Amino acid sequence: MEDKKQQVIQKVISKAWEDIKFRKELLENPVEAIEKLTGVKVVLPEGKELVVIDQTDKSKVYVNLPAEPEIDNLELTEDQLEAIAGGEQMMWKNLTDSLFSTLKNCIKL
Repeated sequence: MEDKKQQVIQKVISKAWEDIKFRKELLENPVEAIEKLTGVKVVLPEGKELVVIDQTDKSKVYVNLPAEPEIDNLELTEDQLEAIAGGEQMMWKNLTDSLFSTLKNCIKL
C-alpha cells in the first residue's frame, strides 16, 4: 500500500516538473489536480487544507517549518519510545537531515 502511495506522489511531482499547466492547476486546486491526474481519491482530515508551494525556483533556498507535535495526543510505538530513550539528539538529526538539508549545507561554521 505504501509503495502505491509513493508512486502516486512521484507521479504528481514528475508531472508538475514537466508540465507547467499541471503545476499551475496543482497550486490552485491540489486535491482536484491530484485526483484528475492519478484517479485516486484524496481525503483530508476534517478542517484540513492541502497546500502546495512551488519550490522550483533554483535561485532560492526553501525551508518548511513543520508544525509542533501535539504531545498531548501523541501515541508512540515501542521503537519510537526506544529512540527517544536513546536521546533527543537523534530525533533532531533526522528532522534536520530530512527537512532542512539544503539549508544545513549552506551553514558554514
